[in-house]
Amino acid sequence: MSGSEQGAGGEPSRDLLAARREKLERLRADGIDPFPHAFPGVAAISQLRARFGSLGPGQETGDRSRVAGRLSARRVSGGAAFLDLVDRSGRIQLLARVDALGRDHYERLLALDLGDLLGADGIVVTTRTGELSILVESFTVLAKSLRPPPDKRHGLRDVETRLRQRELDLLANPQTRELFLKRAQIVAALRRFLDSEGFVEVETPVLQPLYGGALARPFTTYHNALDRRLYLRIATELYLKRCIVGGLERVYELGKDFRNEGLSPKHNPEFTMLEWYEAYADYRQVADRCERLVALVAREVDYRGEIDFAPPWRRLTVREAIVERTGIDILAHREREALATAMRERGLEAPEADTWAQLVDLELISKHVEPGLHEPTLLFDYPVELSPFAKRHRSEDGLVERFEAFAGGIEFANAFTELNDPDEQRARFEAQVEEARAGDPEAQPYDESFVRALEHGMPPTGGIGIGIDRLIMLLADRPSIREVVLFPALREP
Repeated sequence: MSGSEQGAGGEPSRDLLAARREKLERLRADGIDPFPHAFPGVAAISQLRARFGSLGPGQETGDRSRVAGRLSARRVSGGAAFLDLVDRSGRIQLLARVDALGRDHYERLLALDLGDLLGADGIVVTTRTGELSILVESFTVLAKSLRPPPDKRHGLRDVETRLRQRELDLLANPQTRELFLKRAQIVAALRRFLDSEGFVEVETPVLQPLYGGALARPFTTYHNALDRRLYLRIATELYLKRCIVGGLERVYELGKDFRNEGLSPKHNPEFTMLEWYEAYADYRQVADRCERLVALVAREVDYRGEIDFAPPWRRLTVREAIVERTGIDILAHREREALATAMRERGLEAPEADTWAQLVDLELISKHVEPGLHEPTLLFDYPVELSPFAKRHRSEDGLVERFEAFAGGIEFANAFTELNDPDEQRARFEAQVEEARAGDPEAQPYDESFVRALEHGMPPTGGIGIGIDRLIMLLADRPSIREVVLFPALREP
């Protein structure tokens, strides 16, 4: 019996479910706990393969090992059975013999269902064909599976089922398990890099009395004991910069942000963001560090895709990029109507409801520049209207010292030379308040606590936010953020 009891994404029949429950009760009637508390001392299957993988056919090591995992296949031949046991690190064969286990235990082992969790103790051997195996001396039911696993031969292909029941996707598709193991490796590599560069990892509030640090709509909640409205954070920026004011000098946070926005291949309302801030640096130094970080992570996870992440990356200004793609010089069209007219003359959309800044960001950059940036590219020097927390450009009027990083046609990082003049920050907040009054739902609210912190003095600082989900999309060659988030937000079925 090596197949499955249900099709990909299909519901098992009532008879199959009843049969599994009957086996559950039979185990209990025989005095066997089908859900024991623990099974200590388990060796990872990959460890056994690394240790004994060079054995020739027909060898018996005398080494006793304990393994555990999910029963994925079974083949019977005479008085022997060959069972495949799978853990997160790989697969190993269990070799069960009537003469070694005794008839009752042998038949009880064969009566288990595919998908049952099983622990086994035995001797490491190889079969005559060279298959590394555990010659079973004893076994323990670790959890009785009351539902059959997905179809093994065809995998789990229905996208909705894969995303809504990710546990089945992980069970059925090895490539999905590999993806999320790679995700863990990427996150670990990011932390190692920053720790080695003298950064301190900190944790700032997820529930905030005032959201800030980005142009986005927040999720709102209410705290009963405090009798006040709170917001899920849209960014960690403002709290991290308060840490810089406090003298920590190099800080980072890797965690969840939340934005009440639509769904798309690049957007999930709950997402993972890395932000770091470093005193005495500007956006050029942050850009150098960003290039080194991404290149190192790509090497550590053995990225073999088409994108070359090795520094130096292509660098150009926002103005140059838009001229290159559309022929429009945004700095020569600083008024909203002038820019809209220039766009329409070239056959580009210019929605009436969009401000000048939105035409630049949502139309020109997002629709006409970003999709064409396949190789890693840094766009520098954004208009001040798009960047309420960036420091004014030291030589270009109307611009700020900001860059965004792109690869594979998507933006995955945003960085500034940080604004540290409290009076100018106050004026930027006031301008955002006017934007909100004019109807912009994503305008940044005024944050007096942050301005007061800046009044204590923040050193020259460079900072960046890197979208981890998007970076993983690039390094895992996945087209949608839903593929790289274990449990993405989905519409009701």
